[in-house]
Amino acid sequence: MTDWELILTMVGEKATTDITISKDSWGFNECKDSALEGGTIAKNTRKEIEDKTGNSIASDENYLHVTKNKSRKRIDD
Repeated sequence: MTDWELILTMVGEKATTDITISKDSWGFNECKDSALEGGTIAKNTRKEIEDKTGNSIASDENYLHVTKNKSRKRIDD
């Protein structure tokens, strides 16, 4: 995950939380609507950054390869 991916994830989560609190959302459907609004804010921010820079925010980068070679130790070993 790149810095921008992490930042935009945080923007979406924080926006969702604030929208949920401000609307006093209760229940699945109300919270789902708040989550969609928060995600839309993050999506619009991503698109604007990509339009201004000409570069894609999304990447194939991940860190699975770092932990893949490590063997797990069992607790009872």
